[in-house]
Amino acid sequence: MTTSDPNLIASSPALSQRLSTRIVVSSIAALVLIMAMISGTLWLSWQLEGAAAAINDAGSLRMRATRVAVELQKPAPNLATHRARVDAELERQDLTLAQLVSGNPARPLFLPSEGLVQQQMTQVLRYWQTVLKPAAAISLQTGSSQPYLQALPEFIRHANQLVLLVEQNNERKNDWLRLSQGVLALVACTGTLAMIYLLYLWIILPVLRLQQGLQKMARHEFGVRLPIESRDEFGMLAGGFNQMADELEGLYRDLEARVRDKTAQLAAQNRELSALYETEAFLNQEGDIETLCRGFLQRVMALLSAEGGSLRVLDGLSDKLHLMVSEGLSDALVAQENCTRVHDCLCGEASQSGVVLIRDFRQRPRADGYRCSKEGFAALAAFQIIAADQVLGTFALHFHAPRDIGSADSQLLRTLGQRLGAALLNRRLSAKARQLAVVEERSLVAQGLHDSIAQGLNFLNLQVQMLDLAARADDMAEVREIVPLLKTGVEESYQDVRELLLNFRSKLGPGELLSGIEDTVARFRRQCSAEVVLNVHEQGGAPLPPEQQLQVLFILQEALSNVRKHAGASKVEITMLNGSDFVLQVRDNGEGYDPVEVASRAEGHIGLHIIQERAHRLNANLTLESVRGEGSSLLLQLPQSVRQAA
Repeated sequence: MTTSDPNLIASSPALSQRLSTRIVVSSIAALVLIMAMISGTLWLSWQLEGAAAAINDAGSLRMRATRVAVELQKPAPNLATHRARVDAELERQDLTLAQLVSGNPARPLFLPSEGLVQQQMTQVLRYWQTVLKPAAAISLQTGSSQPYLQALPEFIRHANQLVLLVEQNNERKNDWLRLSQGVLALVACTGTLAMIYLLYLWIILPVLRLQQGLQKMARHEFGVRLPIESRDEFGMLAGGFNQMADELEGLYRDLEARVRDKTAQLAAQNRELSALYETEAFLNQEGDIETLCRGFLQRVMALLSAEGGSLRVLDGLSDKLHLMVSEGLSDALVAQENCTRVHDCLCGEASQSGVVLIRDFRQRPRADGYRCSKEGFAALAAFQIIAADQVLGTFALHFHAPRDIGSADSQLLRTLGQRLGAALLNRRLSAKARQLAVVEERSLVAQGLHDSIAQGLNFLNLQVQMLDLAARADDMAEVREIVPLLKTGVEESYQDVRELLLNFRSKLGPGELLSGIEDTVARFRRQCSAEVVLNVHEQGGAPLPPEQQLQVLFILQEALSNVRKHAGASKVEITMLNGSDFVLQVRDNGEGYDPVEVASRAEGHIGLHIIQERAHRLNANLTLESVRGEGSSLLLQLPQSVRQAA
């Protein structure tokens, strides 16, 4: 029987079928049998003890009868004393006979209940009462012991016969006692063996089977089943084990299938993650857009084992697709599809619908109408290149054999298309940022040229015109006045050019701002006779990053240039404080200016505008103060909140 019984498992066994009931009943039966046999042996030993006392007392009958004869034969100087002693012996004999007849359980003493023994005891008692005791009375009366002595031998013979019968009965009881003890020992051994066998059969064997079943289950042998040979607790346990094995076997089969499915899913996910990581790492590398697109296409083709591929960018103005890179396509096909409209090919449809999947061109109408089909490709998969909800283009994979693209691969290709779109958009934004930086720097260059060189050249142009007029008029005095002015103008323009070149070539590394400021101050001292005081206060502030250092240095250079050109100052004080906030202050005692009048000019003061634009780049606070005849002040504050990490 190898199948489990649901009823056996569902309910407990009946009381009569329980293992505990069988063990209790067997134990009680063995106990009753042993106690009965022990009781029998105790009863036999008690009987033997009582019979031994009876033998002793029966043997004393002969002694006491003989002592009566001795007392009768003794001379009697005093008849009363003689009679008293004989009567005492007779009374002891009567008491012994009475105890033999009635028995005494307290000693214990009793005659065996066997018929021959009881008959012999009756004869002994009758002979004593009817023959021997009256003979003793006659002997007392006559003074002759002869009557008593004549009856005594017969009494002794009856007493001997009684003792012999009791001894024979004792021997038989001893035999029974030894036999019962042997049987008891045999029953004990047999019972022990039987109990061991029953315990092995009822408990140990089922436990061993259950242990073997558990060991096999531990070795993942879920096909093991236990035989159900009883309806007791172990039968119920075996049935439960079989039911558990059935469930575990089913679960293990399901688990194996789930593990295979999960393993396949994990492998697919790892493949997707690996492809995403590799592609993302490649897209983040430096390189031009064409190299970026070609590397992306090659990786996508290798991922899906495609024999051909193309990548196109969308021209939103003309609604056309331009072939950027291709792999595995013929030169003729590349030439034909170098530039196509979005509605003229399947790749263009993908730019509108998102995805185009063709498993087999032969199953489509007009299969010979597709250029890639004529090239020998049987399947096509095209996806959008998209970034920030903007379609930038498409990429397509071409297969020589019919090919199904699963949902996982399709989603992966969509994601890769989005990553490529983000990379292309970043490249474009970076290019625009670089262009904007160049435009801004050119604007600053133009402003510097306008504020310095352009004004100097304008002055030289006027002086040259005046020199021409003086030369024509042959006015040598005026010529001699104009030439020094021209020389001075040329020298100032030359200094302006050198200063501008120095400004735009300046490059600082981390922590080099102080040395740049000192170089600028030293150059200003060489260009101007004004006294310069430089105060530097380091208050635990972190160094500015190179970009911010450069802007601060440009602002200082522009401020000193304005002082040299326009202020006419005799003293300039420069203060730099680097704490939680960064502060730069430039003060002079020159002529000063009217801020309202400068602001009202048509073009304004180009130098001040340059300073303000650079402060705006830093997100710094700029304060310009000046009063005519009292000098001017420039205060640049870079709060901790806008400071960048060096």
